[in-house]
Formats: sequence, C-alpha cells, structure tokens
Amino acid sequence: MRGETAKLTREIRENELNALLELYTHLHEHGVPKYSEHLQKTWKSIYNDENHHIIVCEINGKIVSSCVCVIIPNLTRNIRPYAFIENVVTHRDYRGKGYATHCLDFAREIAIKNNCYKMMLLTGAKEENTLNFYKSAGYNSADKTAFIQWL
Repeated sequence: MRGETAKLTREIRENELNALLELYTHLHEHGVPKYSEHLQKTWKSIYNDENHHIIVCEINGKIVSSCVCVIIPNLTRNIRPYAFIENVVTHRDYRGKGYATHCLDFAREIAIKNNCYKMMLLTGAKEENTLNFYKSAGYNSADKTAFIQWL
C-alpha cells in the first residue's frame, strides 16, 4: 500500500466542523470563525437537517474537498424536489486531482435518491478553468439565468 492514496467520499461527521471551517479558508473565508453559541447552534441545525448534506472527500484521513447539497421540497414538477449545490471547495494543495468531482458525483447520487428533478449550482467564479470544471461535471449555464440580491 506504500505510495497509494486512500480516498473516501462521504457525508461529514458531526465532530468534523473544525476541519470543514479550515477547508472553507480555501473558498473565500478569511479565517475560521471563533467558537460561539451561534456557531454551535447553526452547526447543529445544519447537521440535523435531513435535507442538508455536507459532502467531503477525505484523502489519507484529511478532508481536502467538500460541497453542500440541499434538497428543497417543491410543489411543482409533479411534487418533486430539486437540489441546490453550494460551497464547492478543494484545498489549494489538492486541486486538479478530481476530488471536487467526487463530491459533486456524491451529491448527484443524493439528488437521484431523493427523486430530484434537477440540480442547480451558482458560482461567482469567472475563471475559465473553474467554469469548464462545472461544465465537465454536467452543469450548463444555458438553461437558466441566475439573479442574486445580496442582503
């Protein structure tokens, strides 16, 4: 097994909040938030929500990539839910190795299992390689137009 990489894609465990917050510093966060009652309450709410899935890719015991998949109940499309993907991130030292693709594939499996009729992903990225990554993962930017209102 020398030199081999042990990869595992799965849902996050409750005790891995700190590892996730550290990974988010490779997304757009400027640091890990201080531990607070608000942080703990938010984490418990997310972790205990059956429609909220935080997917991680672990390499040799270290979380190196992640995405969030939220299943949103819906009254249209024959009462089928849809999935929303957010916070796709890979640690800088592990990019370009397919780990985020594994996370997105895992999210797709969750969406299919939940009978979702579509998956949506928004990105603020403008870099061509990032946009091409999402296209190669099966997403397109032709079917819908996204509008955002920051609060």
